[in-house]
Amino acid sequence: METVILAVVIAVVVLGALGGLVIGSRRKKSLPPPPPAAPDITAPPAEPHVGDEAETPRDEPRRTIEEVDLPDGSAPVVVEELPAPEIEIPEPTAGRLVRLRARLSRSQNALGKGLLTLLSREHLDDETWEEIEDILLTADVGVLPTTELVDRLRERVKVLGTRTPDELRGLLREELLKLVGTDVDRAVKTEPEDRKPGIVMVVGVNGTGKTTTTGKLARVLVADGRTVVLGAADTFRAAAADQLQTWGERVGAYTVRGPEAGDPASVAFDAVKEGKEMGVDVVLIDTAGRLHTKTGLMDELGKVKRVVEKHAPLDEVLLVLDATTGQNGLVQARVFAEVVDITGIVLTKLDGTAKGGIVIAVQRELNVPVKLIGLGEGADDLAPFEPEAFVDALIGD
Repeated sequence: METVILAVVIAVVVLGALGGLVIGSRRKKSLPPPPPAAPDITAPPAEPHVGDEAETPRDEPRRTIEEVDLPDGSAPVVVEELPAPEIEIPEPTAGRLVRLRARLSRSQNALGKGLLTLLSREHLDDETWEEIEDILLTADVGVLPTTELVDRLRERVKVLGTRTPDELRGLLREELLKLVGTDVDRAVKTEPEDRKPGIVMVVGVNGTGKTTTTGKLARVLVADGRTVVLGAADTFRAAAADQLQTWGERVGAYTVRGPEAGDPASVAFDAVKEGKEMGVDVVLIDTAGRLHTKTGLMDELGKVKRVVEKHAPLDEVLLVLDATTGQNGLVQARVFAEVVDITGIVLTKLDGTAKGGIVIAVQRELNVPVKLIGLGEGADDLAPFEPEAFVDALIGD
């Protein structure tokens, strides 16, 4: 019995020892490290708001409102007003072409003097007459008008016999006047009998001076005592409306304009409407300088004409041509005449050029009179066309 008890005690002691070893080994294993503590984060300085100082205020002496000098109200506050644009008084149009004759006569070297020199030869053979034809063609008189003029000159010189310089000058003057035409009504139609205002549309190709001509025409009308509204329907060219408005302000003409690249027909319509409400005498409509080869743009020009005529018929459609373009100008004239009914021609850049014969050629081509000519870059260098003064300038004194 004692042996059994002893065996049980030994077993208990052995089990206790084994349990201690297991627990001791578990304690020797490393435990995972505890989670790190959250770091201390310093917030960035707040950005200053409107009215706040960008840096920490300093301790500086500040004046109180009692120490600040305030106006006592004894001196009135003066507000400077911009001066109104000075209205210019254009030169009268009567006799303007005569006053500008010196500029026009620059073109006489190739035409007038050349013809007189050849006609003064003792013997006028076929070679001389061919030289006369060459001078006329070079001056852009045109083939048919040149043939007619040379035939008449040959016949009259043959009948005349003796030819003094005065006789030749008179002979040449008569024949040129016949070609230019003296019995044509060249007045710009701006005074319809049954209504007001008169409506004038200005058309032409880029570079002919169309917008400038419109502004100068406004000066011509103002000089004749008319009141004018300008329609800046050239919405495709940058600064065209500004340019036209500047011309108008110089003579007191009001300008109707629209947004850039806007509908030109709408601007033209509004200009006529404004002219009616203001009771002015004339509305001038400047259109875009369209290339005659662009059919779509030419159609747009026809649209402008149709829209304007919802108010009233156009009294004038003036085609602006550059006198230096010669026969190319005639091509332009033909295309424009197909789109709108041209009633008059304005020839620009006629000073200092040997292309004076274009007056004859373009009138023959369109059966439309030249009504105005530009003889320089000055504001009053646009003149009503006077055939006698024109021919006299070409052949000289």
